[in-house]
Amino acid sequence: MTEDLESTLDTPDDIQYGEDAIRTLDWKEHIRRRPGMYIGKLGDGTNSDDGIYVLLKEVLDNSIDEYMMGFGRQIVVDVTETTVTVRDFGRGIPLGKVVEVAAKMNTGGKYDSKAFKKSVGLNGVGLKAANALSECFIISSFRDGQMKRAVFVKGEVTEETPVTECDEPNGTFVQFTPDNSIFVDYRYREDLILPLLKNYTVLNTGLTIVFNGKKFVSRNGLLDLLKENMTNDPLYAPIYLKGEDIEIAFTHTSQYGEEYYSFVNGQHTTQGGTHLTAFKDAFGRTLKDYYGKSFEYIDTRNGIVAAIAIKVEEPVFESQTKTRLGSRDIGPDGPTVAKFIGDFVKRELDNYLHKNLDIANAILKKIQENERDRKSMAGVTKQAREKAKKLAINNRKLLDCRVHLSDTKGDSEKRMASSIFITEGDSAAGSITKIRNVETQAVFSLRGKPLNTYGMPLGEVYKNDEFALLRAALNIEDSIDDLRYNNVIIATDADVDGMHIRLLLLTYFLQFCPELVKMGHVYVLQTPLFRVRNKKTSKRQGGARNKSKGIPEDTYYCYSDEERVAAINKLGTNAEITRFKGLGEISPEEFRDFIGPDMRVDKVTLRRDDGVARLLEFYMGKNTSERQNFIIENLVIEDDSQIS
Repeated sequence: MTEDLESTLDTPDDIQYGEDAIRTLDWKEHIRRRPGMYIGKLGDGTNSDDGIYVLLKEVLDNSIDEYMMGFGRQIVVDVTETTVTVRDFGRGIPLGKVVEVAAKMNTGGKYDSKAFKKSVGLNGVGLKAANALSECFIISSFRDGQMKRAVFVKGEVTEETPVTECDEPNGTFVQFTPDNSIFVDYRYREDLILPLLKNYTVLNTGLTIVFNGKKFVSRNGLLDLLKENMTNDPLYAPIYLKGEDIEIAFTHTSQYGEEYYSFVNGQHTTQGGTHLTAFKDAFGRTLKDYYGKSFEYIDTRNGIVAAIAIKVEEPVFESQTKTRLGSRDIGPDGPTVAKFIGDFVKRELDNYLHKNLDIANAILKKIQENERDRKSMAGVTKQAREKAKKLAINNRKLLDCRVHLSDTKGDSEKRMASSIFITEGDSAAGSITKIRNVETQAVFSLRGKPLNTYGMPLGEVYKNDEFALLRAALNIEDSIDDLRYNNVIIATDADVDGMHIRLLLLTYFLQFCPELVKMGHVYVLQTPLFRVRNKKTSKRQGGARNKSKGIPEDTYYCYSDEERVAAINKLGTNAEITRFKGLGEISPEEFRDFIGPDMRVDKVTLRRDDGVARLLEFYMGKNTSERQNFIIENLVIEDDSQIS
């Protein structure tokens, strides 16, 4: 046995580990080989955290830093589907350092805290990442009637002009086109850029951003952000507190859960961090002290919608994408983040409540309502949890993965990729289960159609087996902060029943977990409606294999009637069309690409203008006859003559 083991460990002749195997990559090659280390996931522009938006943000951050230092009140941003142009009117890069700033690691003007005391990007990596990952990158600096320009291709300088005279106002111009070989088939989407730009304006009152010719400016800071994002009416006028290096706005609504927007030096920390934790603790503690009651912290915060922005000297983030603050201190000589925020909230909120007794009474009423609801739910919740545990053990509805969002350690990229597919029935779950990535993809199988939760009290929803199990699987019974998976993906059949189940699940999430939706965790999986293939090649042994997709050539998976017709036109009379009515009809091998890195998903969004309450009442309420008449009046019968 020893000999057999040793033979399996012999180094193959073509894999030698000698001195020649040790390499040193230059800066641009390292970024291009390991882009995830610098910008997180790549993506194609479908989601707001895809890499192309990180590149845009990295370039914009430099312009924002100039504004924060008091230079340049306007930034012009123009974005086509493939190219970004940013022109600010700050001081401009020192002309002799334009090339180095864009193409030499560990080079920047933010290492000296006197020049950029509370900047977002301190290491100068972001601009270099945008340069290295672009097929074309142009940078120009204008200073005191002179300019310098450099052009790069994939990080390699191809053109460098000498310093020349110009009549341009001071500032910096950057234009880049992300490399399509890295960001495959990408496209910038305006609706995903707008929230980013609006956040910049509310965090920098008075700054004007001109985006594709349209001006955006905020006069009320974080109050404008709350107004933009609240989907329920506030129970009292939002409270706004501002001090040196800190700004807070909040109110309560009738919605369930807690909703937060946190920022550090203008960076949207979507995963919170030390500053958000400090605010939540200080908020609950201040209200307990003010009212002289031993309230539970959760009762003071249920229904809250809050935004907090602070400035930290030399902030420490947990990754290059800066989504979570790790700093313990405000600065080298300052207090801890917890003390800084705690002292501010205690002083300012306590003073505000003493001066505004009507709002203080409204908050007290909300806290007392939360307390009554929690106590009345205590027994139901305990029973639901115990029942969920028993059902989970007996039915094993959840097939878990190995890496979770809630893991405190481990690969951050895998944590962000952690997903749970909510499927209908065992057949659909079986196809996904056989080819899923067990590291990051979990599967939860529903049993039949879930309950219509519209208008139901939360206590009744807890009693339902399916939703009790789902809440336990997601690990959100106590707090959204404990969410187990970054991506909650509804994967139902592409038929009427599947659509109904999808709507029932969305009704639940929108009513009882709106913060899950607003934080961008909920998606709907797109699966193909049709397979169109060449019936001649399909009769052979799988046909010739398409190396990039692992499926036979002359096979097209179509997600719409338009794609189906296009595929039929390509194949002509040899077209063989299969209509997929259920996920269980799709073989595991075919399913591999549908839930792989290139899977198609639609993010579920929730905005104030959506009128969700009215939509849910109409489509999920008890007005059956009204809905029936609406369907009859809007029925469209399509010609399916081409389906064979």
